[in-house]
Amino acid sequence: MNKPRVAMNLLWCVPGVGGSEEYLVRQLLGLAELDHEFDVHVFAPRGFAQRQPKVAQLFTLHEAPSDCARREQRIWLEHTWLARQTRHFDVVHHGGGTLPRFGGKHTLLTMHDVQWVDYPHYVRPIKLRYLRFTVPSSLRRATRIAVPSRFVAGTLSANFGVAPSKIAVVRHGLESDFSMDATSEDTLRKSMKLGHSRVLVFPAITHPHKNHEFLLTMMADSNNAFGADDMKLVCAGSQGLADGHVKKLVVDLGLQERVLFPGRVSNADRNGLLKLAEAMVFPSEYEGFGAPVLEAMRLGAPVICSDRASLPEVVGDAGMVCALDSAVWDRALRALPQRREELINAGRERARAFTADISASELLEQYRAVMK
Repeated sequence: MNKPRVAMNLLWCVPGVGGSEEYLVRQLLGLAELDHEFDVHVFAPRGFAQRQPKVAQLFTLHEAPSDCARREQRIWLEHTWLARQTRHFDVVHHGGGTLPRFGGKHTLLTMHDVQWVDYPHYVRPIKLRYLRFTVPSSLRRATRIAVPSRFVAGTLSANFGVAPSKIAVVRHGLESDFSMDATSEDTLRKSMKLGHSRVLVFPAITHPHKNHEFLLTMMADSNNAFGADDMKLVCAGSQGLADGHVKKLVVDLGLQERVLFPGRVSNADRNGLLKLAEAMVFPSEYEGFGAPVLEAMRLGAPVICSDRASLPEVVGDAGMVCALDSAVWDRALRALPQRREELINAGRERARAFTADISASELLEQYRAVMK
């Protein structure tokens, strides 16, 4: 008997999309570890196999005749090439938050977040118009909707009237070998010129909602624990829409020697930075899930994060979840030495609930539900 076939549409996975791609890739790696009844095929942009060799090795990968760098290219290919390629599949899983109007009657739509509803000013006008036009229709037409957190599920019901029964949480999960590769502390301190400083790590693209300005203002205040002379902040992430403003603020505040921007670092460097960190700090205003806090907990970095969006749900009692008030964050950092071991142990225990195989198991349940 032939296995039911699932097509996972990753045409939106172009370099720079970041966490949303990691979410689906980790689910695929989790699927490869499980015994299940589906034959999963991956449809992705040209060049995807080079960027994600594990996925190419473990699954049947179909690369599009384009790198899909332009949204118009991706949309056209979804309605033509992808529709033809997947017309006989039992389930078509669209991982990028929108659903093409042609192809596949039995569909699972992954919605990572709808940040643009609450923060429309953080989105380019053309993209905002596209999302306002496309997302409501996609939500109506999808057979089932997968989200990474209860927070996102609630926003879909509140803002678009989606029935809760149509939505399922498919949590983020880290792959089993996530923490195996880590650059040594000595190497990182030398290459990044960290010296003997205490290090705070903020792994985030410089988009406005990530809220770099909040941290930088505290770093410039000598009366705040963040402003201590021996404290450095490593902002590891790609250049986002607020990059120019953030870099200018560093200069205006005289923080060039204490704030580093190494760009998007390798997985090994990310892991090494989190292992040596005094704390992982994450003052984001909006996250559909917030995978970096999970990564930090898995690697033993105490987490200090905002109380916004999904972050309290993900971190629970395993980190210091704080209002975006500099005095509150000052107290949190000052209290960290006394709570360090407690937070490290709680974080590692919390991370056990977010593994790639658990995430994949929840995804499989949605494939089965779509076929009913």
